[in-house]
Parts: sequence; structure tokens; C-alpha cells
Amino acid sequence: MKRIVMGWLAACTLAIGLLPASAQAAGYTQTKYPIVLIHGLFGFDNIGPVEYFYGIPSALRADGARVFVVQVSAANSTEVRGEQLLTQVRQILAATGAGKVNLMGHSHGGPTARYVASVRPDLVASVTSIGGVNKGSAVADVLLGVAPAGSLQNTALVSVTNGLASIINFLSGGSGNTQNSLAAAQSLSTAGTLKFNAKHPQGVPTTACGQGAYSVNGVAYYSWSGAKPYSNVLDVVDPALALTSLAFAGAKNDGLVSSCSSRLGRVIRDDYAFNHLDEVNQTVGLTNIFETNPVTLFRQQANRLRNAGL
Repeated sequence: MKRIVMGWLAACTLAIGLLPASAQAAGYTQTKYPIVLIHGLFGFDNIGPVEYFYGIPSALRADGARVFVVQVSAANSTEVRGEQLLTQVRQILAATGAGKVNLMGHSHGGPTARYVASVRPDLVASVTSIGGVNKGSAVADVLLGVAPAGSLQNTALVSVTNGLASIINFLSGGSGNTQNSLAAAQSLSTAGTLKFNAKHPQGVPTTACGQGAYSVNGVAYYSWSGAKPYSNVLDVVDPALALTSLAFAGAKNDGLVSSCSSRLGRVIRDDYAFNHLDEVNQTVGLTNIFETNPVTLFRQQANRLRNAGL
């Protein structure tokens, strides 16, 4: 009898091992609440076949997640983008019948998600900040310093960037979201985020480079980010990020956000060998081949949320 049982167990183990990976992983990303992905500055949901979160929504959906990719202003203040996101969150909840959502925001999408969690925590199960500008960006500080409000340089810069944001919004099928690149830069500056954090402090570390509260008002907070501005010689964007990284005066950064500024709630890691675009699998998958695939990080986070009952 013992031999029969052992033989049956061995056969079952072999059968499981022969299953395709997708079958073994079924349910791996199946969170209780829908996942909502929020883009950063000059971001979009998709432009033709190119997704902002490149290959990430489909990877999450493949193993059970309900995923929504929203589109807010490509460039505007955190509060304006936050109100736009809140409207879409309500629509997602109405369409799915879910009670809450899991917000995952990249770059300016991090503070945008935090705004919604702050003003309507009853609608949010978790906030995950990826390369989030949670304590400002030295790049925004430099831009505002070089082109102070009211100057000719500022007028030219605002005109060009507003135009770019409008084009991005149009190409991605935007619904006429207003664009204000000066307001975006001010929101992303050190002074702007300090002002924002005073009103919406949830999950923000109280020390310069620590961890914040893991849970506030029933909302769980997580973050991760990269710290390697130049990560792939084939990516044409990497040289530009290597240049902008000089604004951080040697501090760890991903080219646009310092590692310390990216920290929120439970910090998973702040030093992946990624730059700011690698964090969302850009440019079109050209990331650091010697680092964990960014798609894998999103899958792992979905599984983390699933295991936490979120």
C-alpha cells in the first residue's frame, strides 16, 4: 500500500512538473482588488502598439490580475492629476463592482496615486510607488532655477513642453486633459513636494532616507526604484539620463529621481540596476540584461499584494 501511495505521489509531482509555466503560475498575480497603473510626466497609456508600461499589463493579466491603465494629464500638478485619477478610479469600481483598487504609479504617478489614497482612503487598498518623486527631483529644481517663472526662458520652455504634452495626449487618444508643464515642474520640485507632503504625508519617510509607515488609514504603502542612469548601450535614451543624473551631485539616482526621494512605505529596494525608464520596461524592453526583468518586479508585487489579501 505504501508503495502505491508513493508511486501515486511521484506521478503527481512529475505531472505538475510537466505543466507549462503559465499553468503552474495560474493565480500568481490574482489580487483581490483591481490593479490600476498610473503613468508619470509626459506619460500615456499607449500610443499605437507602444505601451507606457511596456508588456506589463498583459503579464499581470496572464496570471489572473484585473488591470486598468489610466490616462491623466501628461503634464500638470499632482492635485489636478490626482482628481483626474480619482474620477477614473470611481469608474473602474463602478464597472467591476470591486470595493477598492491597488494603485501602482511610476514617477509622477506615485504622488498622483498618493493624492487619491489620501483624500479617499476608503477606495484604495494599496499604493505602490515605482521611481516615485516623493521628496522632489533635483532635475525639476534645476529646470526651475534655470528658467524661473516669468522669464523669457521659462515662457519658451513652458510653450514647448505644453505642446509636447498636448501631442502625447492626442496621440494616445486622450480625452482633452489640460496640460500645464510649469505646474508639473513645481509639483515635482523639492519645495513643491514638501508642500504636498505636508497635506498628504501618508507613507512618506520622516527621515531623509528611511522607510515610511507601511499602512495608514487602511492603505498599504510600498515602493521600489533604480539607481543606474546608464544601463544599456543600445538604448538611445540612456545618454540623456546619464546627463540629467549629474544634477544629483553623486547621490544614488535613476537619472531623474534620487533613491532617497523614491522611498515610500515599505521599501522593497531603491538600488536596482535600472534607470528611470527601465523601471517600466522602456525603451521597448531595452533594460539592463544583468538585472531582474522589470516585468518580473511588477508580477512579484502583484503576488505580494495577493498574499496580503489585497
